[in-house]
Amino acid sequence: MWRLSTVALASLALLPSVLGTDILKTNGFSDCNNGTSTIKVNNVDISFDRSTNKVNFDVSGSSTKQQFVTAELIVTAYGINVYNNSFDPCAVDTKVDQLCPVPAGTFAANGSQVIPSEYTSLIPSIAYSLPDLDGTAQMVLKAKDGQELACIQSGVSNGKTTDVPAVSYVAAAIAAGALAVSLIGAAASGAHPGTTSSSPGFFEVMWWFQGMAMNGMHSVNYPGVYRSFAKNFAFSTGLISWGGLQNSIDSFRAHTGGNLTDNSYDYLRNATLVFPDGSTTSTTTGIAKRSVALALRQITTSVNDTSADSGESNSKESHLVKGIQGYVEQLTIPEANTFMTVLLIFVIVIAAIVVGILLFKVILEAWSLFGRFPQSLATFRKEYWRIMAQTITNLVFLLYGVWTLYCIYQFTHGDSWAAKLLAGLTLGTFTALLAFYTWKIWSVVRKLKKIEGDASALFENKETWKKYKLFYENYKKGYWWLFVPAIVYMFAKGCVLAAGDGHGLFQTIGQLAIEALMLILLLWNRPYQRKSGNWINIIIQVVRVMSVVCILIFVEELGIAQTTKTITGVVLIVMQSALTAILAFLIVINSIITCCRENPHRKRRKAAQKNISQDLEGDAFLMQPKPYNGSPARHSRMMSESGQSYEPIRAHAYSRFGPRGDESEETLVKGAARMGASSYRSVSQGRSDHNGSPPPFSREPRLPDLAFEQYRHK
Repeated sequence: MWRLSTVALASLALLPSVLGTDILKTNGFSDCNNGTSTIKVNNVDISFDRSTNKVNFDVSGSSTKQQFVTAELIVTAYGINVYNNSFDPCAVDTKVDQLCPVPAGTFAANGSQVIPSEYTSLIPSIAYSLPDLDGTAQMVLKAKDGQELACIQSGVSNGKTTDVPAVSYVAAAIAAGALAVSLIGAAASGAHPGTTSSSPGFFEVMWWFQGMAMNGMHSVNYPGVYRSFAKNFAFSTGLISWGGLQNSIDSFRAHTGGNLTDNSYDYLRNATLVFPDGSTTSTTTGIAKRSVALALRQITTSVNDTSADSGESNSKESHLVKGIQGYVEQLTIPEANTFMTVLLIFVIVIAAIVVGILLFKVILEAWSLFGRFPQSLATFRKEYWRIMAQTITNLVFLLYGVWTLYCIYQFTHGDSWAAKLLAGLTLGTFTALLAFYTWKIWSVVRKLKKIEGDASALFENKETWKKYKLFYENYKKGYWWLFVPAIVYMFAKGCVLAAGDGHGLFQTIGQLAIEALMLILLLWNRPYQRKSGNWINIIIQVVRVMSVVCILIFVEELGIAQTTKTITGVVLIVMQSALTAILAFLIVINSIITCCRENPHRKRRKAAQKNISQDLEGDAFLMQPKPYNGSPARHSRMMSESGQSYEPIRAHAYSRFGPRGDESEETLVKGAARMGASSYRSVSQGRSDHNGSPPPFSREPRLPDLAFEQYRHK
């Protein structure tokens, strides 16, 4: 029943017309022969349609001699042997003319055969519905004397997968929405000191996506369903599949000591990736696969003619992968190109940021020549260099964890000396930049504590806030230092994952310890100013810890059953997808609140301006103030004569700053000339008995006594 393609029961038809039915298909193949093989298979494409119980196959290869063979087909699903049968291509009920016997030289065969329901009923229904079926099909060709001539192993797919481009687009849209809400919130706050951004913010969302991508990089036996799911978030770590970029990097490596034999973009496009659990996948795009399938349908069975050449052109190399290599090469990015890919994407983003800021600056300058632009843009116009530098620093802070991962991976798996040099320089530069900011903030805090006793000015001083807020703006005043453990946390995650590549148990236990320590830190301190920030970040960290616990089940050394791994993978997908949906919902809520709620700082400014306008209304500042009603009636005449419209402050009120009563004249020259009429003196003396009114001359300026009185009556 193979009908030479044992892999026959292994796959879904490649044509779009059958995607809606229950179909299994082959997904690449690898050579599992342990010795010298006299038959080489170059191409295998097989599909099984459950509705018709029919197998469609297309096989091509070569043989060193003509020989009669028997085939043994073994199909497994989720670690369970669901089909095992041997057949003879020359037997009447399973005859395949082109393989009876296998001819010397090249050969190709395609066709279809019906499989009895007694065999198809052995395939569980779940194999047709669950995405990324964990199944393999193995075909062994043997000579009549029992000698093994060839062995082929292929992954089995049902056409359903969690590796859907739409998932990446939705995730990117969520990140873009978080960025937009963060920018709107920052613009609304007007760089006001102490202003916090809403949660979840852009950094929180991107770090969450990076965590899911890194969860797919461990050297463990992932179930296919989770391996494909984690691939959707590669963009958050800077991994973007781009053929032209990969060819350029290959050329760069070739000129700087790189080996492109089995580590290049062209090689990966024609390779079948084989994972440690025996599952396989092809890096060929779906469109290319369908094109090949359509072409093969038009090819008739032949021997030693052009159809064999067609099979040769579609042959795939088996390529064993695991860990970080397996993750990146699913994206058709050679492992030696990983760092350079991220570096060039980073440079492109930086260039876009710089060009965008400078272009906006030019627009503002042109705007100022022809009209008045909003005052809210004045700060950007004056400080665009600072904004540009801080934006780049933000990007470095955002990518520091994955940058550490890729740089260390380049040191251990890269082959180009120039790429290793760039990895060392960039990692050193990024680390030095973050260390510089850490030192500056600690220096400012040390000075503030000496002068003011605490570090509140980090949040209250506008200039200090603008310089350093990106590291601590969402923390409470007493927990400004938490950005330092955050940097160490990102560095440690990248180091453990990259340095432990190939050792899944070490990677997973190390990651679990790091995530658990960060969770304890958040639970113990709850450092965020907003309660929502505390709860959201704690929940994210709890899910991270639970995710690593789930990955521990995938570790090969523990020997856990494949069915348990698959169920765990599905649970992990549901858990991470649910949290992602919650974050997306909260971003929408925050956007509505940000757009509808009045800026509190602007509200306070409007209230202050309104009070000022009320004070100036009706020329109130030109009106004479009314005299005190509590002034004694007998002094009203003297007050009107002196023109005083207020009650002078009592002399004894100034005892805090000088002597009381008569002692206030001890420092003055006796008999100094008075600056008013003599009647003032009597009034002053008369008022000294009353507590309600102080002497009117107690605050009058006086001239020094120049002894002119002795000449007055002479």
